[in-house]
Amino acid sequence: MNTPPLTAPGHDHFFLGHDHQRNERKVWLVIALTASMMVVEIVAGTVYGSMALVADGWHMSTHAGAMLIAALAYRLARRHAGNPRFTFGTGKLGDLAGFASAVLLALVALLIGWESLVRLTQPVPIDFEQAIAVAVVGLAVNLLSAWLLKDDHAHHAHHHHHAHGDSGHARDNNLRAAYLHVLADALTSVLAIVALLLGRSYGWTWADPIMGVVGALVIAKWSWGLIRDTGSVLLDAAAEGEDVRAEIREAIAPTGSEVTDLHVWQVGPGHFAAIVSLVAQDPKAPAHYKALLADIHELAHVTVEVERPAPA
Repeated sequence: MNTPPLTAPGHDHFFLGHDHQRNERKVWLVIALTASMMVVEIVAGTVYGSMALVADGWHMSTHAGAMLIAALAYRLARRHAGNPRFTFGTGKLGDLAGFASAVLLALVALLIGWESLVRLTQPVPIDFEQAIAVAVVGLAVNLLSAWLLKDDHAHHAHHHHHAHGDSGHARDNNLRAAYLHVLADALTSVLAIVALLLGRSYGWTWADPIMGVVGALVIAKWSWGLIRDTGSVLLDAAAEGEDVRAEIREAIAPTGSEVTDLHVWQVGPGHFAAIVSLVAQDPKAPAHYKALLADIHELAHVTVEVERPAPA
């Protein structure tokens, strides 16, 4: 399979994140880790007759599924980066995957919340020792996964030529979605351990479902944040675009030209496209105005339209 390069000379639409391939490798590694743990829990739970083990195993499968969405989005975005059918490249595939993952995360929160409320009204006997052991092992796997997925792109050099954007500061919503799934699993493990220790020491069997409700609310909040951010990118309303818009107006202002129409939207992590319409008394070639915008590193694709003012 021929993989297109992440940057190409001249005019291109390669708007993938700066750490695209590295992040993709990390996600596949975490999927392997999560899937292995999931199989071990389901098999061990079935053999030892532990419902807690089996339930945790299937719970992990939902997060493994979400991370598979992230990994496939990275692969598809890379594979089709040079496909002309994608007018502005494949940079937004990660946001689409992140949005789908966020919806899945909301469903996980709903299921945990519902199951916890049912447990409150209909308590079930808990094998504390075994359940604590499972939760501790699960937590260890989740913390390792979270460490692998921690987005550390801030340590990279951020200065690239403007034609390819500066995605060093970019938020990769696809990686963020995978990270939140792992974090959600870690949170439920921590809350479960606390609840189980309280239950074992003081006989507070209600602590387990209460912690479940708390976990569900926290996960629902994370999910909403991700839905809002990825949805904004998909609908061309990303908040970061406001900063780029302001920078464009600032760069054009000294020429005395009037910006009559301005469209800025995100086409990938750290990459923005812009259409700038200007009215100038002494119009210059579009290339002149593009050169003024060259220092705005996030701008990866610019179209400039210049007109004279209409006669009075």
